[in-house]
Amino acid sequence: MLFDTHVHLNADQFEEDLEETIQRAQDAGVEYMTVVGFDRKTIPKAIEIAENNERIYAAVGWHPVDAVDMTDADLEWIEELSSHPKVVALGEMGLDYHWDKSPEETQKEVFRKQIRLAKKVKMPIIIHNREATEDIVQVLKEEEASEVGGIMHCYSGPVDIAKECLDMNFMISLGGPVTFKNAKLPKEVAKAVDLNNLLIETDCPFLAPHPNRGKRNEPAYVKLVAEQIAELKGVSYEEVSQVTTSNALEFFGIKS
Repeated sequence: MLFDTHVHLNADQFEEDLEETIQRAQDAGVEYMTVVGFDRKTIPKAIEIAENNERIYAAVGWHPVDAVDMTDADLEWIEELSSHPKVVALGEMGLDYHWDKSPEETQKEVFRKQIRLAKKVKMPIIIHNREATEDIVQVLKEEEASEVGGIMHCYSGPVDIAKECLDMNFMISLGGPVTFKNAKLPKEVAKAVDLNNLLIETDCPFLAPHPNRGKRNEPAYVKLVAEQIAELKGVSYEEVSQVTTSNALEFFGIKS
């Protein structure tokens, strides 16, 4: 039994074969998924997919790349959706300094607003971080995000920062990069972080794990992530599967 904690089945890449993709995931042992919506287009689709599938849930938030587009009405909309029975977290939110669409200060402002909203509605948050680790940690500390906790989605930073995040009530989620031969940091994190603090994900359709690297990713491939973590930790695949699923169910407040 596996829980893919971060999927984008609401992406255009799955428009033609969504049901088949979900079936392949179930055949691979993926019993639970969280579909993440992050803008006006993907949020309604995430909710729709969750409503139509018993063990698929949704997260709603605003992506940092599009921070410049977010209005007060969008934030109010996210607040309204937070009470939906299938919405289990707010996000993805955070900072992304790779693309230059939204100024850094605008990203920080939108990030802070969403953390404050999460504290108001008492929901955990899902963090997107690209080339902004120090600023992410600083904002999380300043906004006292430990009050709600969250997930460091597709974590790619060093072990010491991972431990800082754990101290702030955050889970570390590993995806396809942990299977890449040249991905030193995710492998070190997989070894160093206690299994009780780990989650697994695909971030599909992006970041397909080895040996599917470069192809469209899909939830069935989260099994490859679990197998790699088991190998790195020297434990059984069954243990990684069971513990990470239990971690996710508890984190999202889902009764299995």
